[in-house]
Amino acid sequence: MKTLEPSLLAADPFWLSAQMDAAERGGAGAWHLDIMDGHFVPNLSFGPHICEAIRGHSALPVTAHLMVQKPSRFVKLFLEAGASAVLLHAETETEALPELLKSIRDAGAAPGIVLNPKTPVEAALPFLRLAEWVLLMSVEPGYGGQTLLEDSFAKIRAMRALIDREKPSVPLMLDGGVTPENIPALLEAGVDTFVAGSAVFGAADVEARCRELMKMLNERS
Repeated sequence: MKTLEPSLLAADPFWLSAQMDAAERGGAGAWHLDIMDGHFVPNLSFGPHICEAIRGHSALPVTAHLMVQKPSRFVKLFLEAGASAVLLHAETETEALPELLKSIRDAGAAPGIVLNPKTPVEAALPFLRLAEWVLLMSVEPGYGGQTLLEDSFAKIRAMRALIDREKPSVPLMLDGGVTPENIPALLEAGVDTFVAGSAVFGAADVEARCRELMKMLNERS
């Protein structure tokens, strides 16, 4: 099943609840929270209190994507705030990641592993047995509104092949530069879940845009 996770980093914070409601009516399947610490990426974003507030407003799951240098400082905080999934970068605290992924699963949430554009797909292998998600970044993390990197397609196909060989039950998520124009090719390459920020919240009609994207995903499921 193909799903859409709007990235709340791209939403207008003044109209956040209204834009969330519109996206949910349009068929959004979960909320994607990019957690940035100003160290691992050159930007700051949401804290656990935002995750908690979102869970209080919407019944949809919340994915906490930890773009942070020290995920060990944040995992418990976002689990306590109600995150349904917590995704950790393979480039951070590598030796601690297995235990962190296990702690996420033990708390009843879904653990996931994330790879930056320049990180080879093989870097996910040590963590696949513990992961319930694999997320590929198709832009350099830290800012919304970027254009998808063209070499992402080869990496998606390579990761799809690796997952199908090692653990076919794990969905492949993509984050960065997703648009209505490139979704067909991304589906063909093997993406299951699409994180979309500007493509959703940059539209004049958020609900209609989500319906458009979901129609594209459902036609190819």
